Amino acid sequence: MLAGLCEARAQSNASSAAGPETHAQPLFLEKNEGELRTRRIGTDNRVVAARQFMLKVSPKNNGSQHLVLGTEEVAPGAAIQKHRHLGQDEILLLQTGTAHVWLGEQERDVHAGGLVFIPAHTWIGLKNTGSEPISLTFIFSAPGFEDTMRCNSVAAGETPTSITPEQRVECAHKGHAEYEGMQEKSGKE
Repeated sequence: MLAGLCEARAQSNASSAAGPETHAQPLFLEKNEGELRTRRIGTDNRVVAARQFMLKVSPKNNGSQHLVLGTEEVAPGAAIQKHRHLGQDEILLLQTGTAHVWLGEQERDVHAGGLVFIPAHTWIGLKNTGSEPISLTFIFSAPGFEDTMRCNSVAAGETPTSITPEQRVECAHKGHAEYEGMQEKSGKE
């Protein structure tokens, strides 16, 4: 019986290794290397926290099936709209700057070198309250939200097309995310 279980397990491991699963590739990237994206311009004149961001680790970038990592610079006074991720935990690492962060029912200032852990389904928003840009690294526990980010942007060098509030809601659904107040602004309940 034990031999049969071991053989079945070996066959299962062999078939999954040969299956369609993509294997992550090792990766070295410098600060300016990765998939640079430019956010699309909203028809509702919504100001974005950063015009560009860079995806570095994701299924599309290196085959990672377990993590997504990217970076962006948030200008002084700019804010990331309150939102929540329905399928991923997230970690934000502030390399530089100061942010006022809303996290679930809490809020506080986070400074350079600080970290914010955001469990799935937790509302998060932040505003750069300092005089210098925030150099921000974001890490997701599973792929998904990068689909929203790609939907809301174009590859660097391409001309950003406009995006309606309804399209932003559709993009959010692709990445299993919700933005505070977006359903009301798009007319959807």
